[in-house]
Parts: sequence; C-alpha cells; structure tokens
Amino acid sequence: MSSNGMEGVNDSKGRRGTGSVRRVSVSLPEDVFRELDEMVAERGLENRSKAIAEMISHFALKRREAQRDAIMAGMISLVYDASKGNLVYRLFELERRYLKEVISSMHVQLEKHHRMEVIIVQGPVDILKQITNHILACTGVISCKLTLVEPLIPQVHSGAGRSESATPA
Repeated sequence: MSSNGMEGVNDSKGRRGTGSVRRVSVSLPEDVFRELDEMVAERGLENRSKAIAEMISHFALKRREAQRDAIMAGMISLVYDASKGNLVYRLFELERRYLKEVISSMHVQLEKHHRMEVIIVQGPVDILKQITNHILACTGVISCKLTLVEPLIPQVHSGAGRSESATPA
C-alpha cells in the first residue's frame, strides 16, 4: 500500500482510474476489518482501498440500476431449447422490435437442440428489463439474465428516444 493508501479509488461518478484521487477515512469493527483483509488477500488486490472502491462501485451500480430512466449498457444472456415451436423466430422478432436497444447478438449451439445466446443492449433500464421479461415469457427459454454496466457504448445511445414499441399501446 502506498503512503496515501488510495490507488484506484473511483472518481465522483464511480469511474475507475479517472479523475483525481480523494481520501476518506473509514472506521470498521474488528471482525469487518478482518473480513476486508481476507477479501483483499483472496482477490489479490493491491490494498484495502481497491477493495473498498470496488464495493462502493458495485453499490453505486445497483443504485443506478434502480433508476428506471437511467441509460445503461449490458448483456442479456439466455439458454433456450431451439426445438420449441417458433421460439427462434419469436426471439428474432423481439430483437427487431427493440432495434434501438439491441446492439448485437451471438449464439452458440449446445447439446440436444439447446442454444446459448448473448444479446448486447443499451438503453433506458426499464426498457432493458422489459426486453428481458419478454424473453423470459417465451416457452422454451430455460434461463435468462440481464447484467448491466455503468459505462456506455458512446456512439449508440444518447438517452433521447426509445423504441416505438416500448411506449404503451
């Protein structure tokens, strides 16, 4: 750990490694302090500051996810049985329906008619959750999970505009 103990602390917007480093003092109960040291050692982090910055970033991301109109990027990962009726067509149509939010997709063939697909998305959190829920409602989808990240794909989504299908009919 350096003399200031603050390498890698996030800036005021939660971005890692940008902006100036700020110092904060934290008092912890002994058992929490030991737990922190164990996490630093297990993860191979340089110091406690990196661990604390990572935890704060995680909670800040969760807080941002709760803001329905926040613009975020992410991925929807799913596994499905491609032999179930018109499921592949329905998934394709969903991607077209949300063309403004769906950036790219890739699928891999698995055993026994199963496929794993990753759909890269960006847009308002409520729309991304809506897409995920539509996928989950399809017969033959085995699992589906939305994972969001803070940084955006800069050239893709300005925050203005939504898919026309995303507005209530």
